[in-house]
Amino acid sequence: MAAMKVEAGGASFAATAAPAPAAARPQFEALKPHEMSDGKVQFRKVAVPPHRYAPLKRNWMEIYTPVYEQMKIDIRMNLKARRVELKTRSDTPDVSNLQKCADFVHAFMLGFDIADAIALLRLDDLYVDSFEIKDVKTLRGEHLSRAIGRLSGKGGKTKFAIENSTRTRIVIADTKIHILGSFLNIKVARDSLSSLILGSPAAKVYSKLRAVTARLAEKY
Repeated sequence: MAAMKVEAGGASFAATAAPAPAAARPQFEALKPHEMSDGKVQFRKVAVPPHRYAPLKRNWMEIYTPVYEQMKIDIRMNLKARRVELKTRSDTPDVSNLQKCADFVHAFMLGFDIADAIALLRLDDLYVDSFEIKDVKTLRGEHLSRAIGRLSGKGGKTKFAIENSTRTRIVIADTKIHILGSFLNIKVARDSLSSLILGSPAAKVYSKLRAVTARLAEKY
């Protein structure tokens, strides 16, 4: 009889020690950009070089429309300071949109076409890499002119070949070179351009480029 009582007591102890059901996890809505920064508006400013002032004026609506209507970012041209100013709005869906728009406007200032630069708004893994010819090799006078000629090729043939095989876009502005593309593709294009600067013939660069792009195609 005593054994039965002990068992009954054990059963009641087990029943009282059972854990309480877990509380439902709270569901929080995503914070909006103006809430992340304690209600402060975030800004970006992009300087306009003198030689890009006329193209910016001519293509302003093509820049304004995707930034304001699709990315929900306010944009204006500050005529006095000669720079494009961007800021977040209360209905901006993602805080990263501000930096994407700044990168898009900056790419246009560097000389990229709007059709190419707008990819920065739509894809996440695109970047702009810039370097100068003197970063690869110090050249002066006619040697520098010949190097720039080798980079472009006759009628831009060499530049187009590198762009198409590496899926990048290249702007050669005097001694500065700007490349728009994914990280790996930028590296391949930069290696090819560096070889041309160092004096490699275009045919040798093409053959090496074909081998590298074929290897990349197999990898991905």
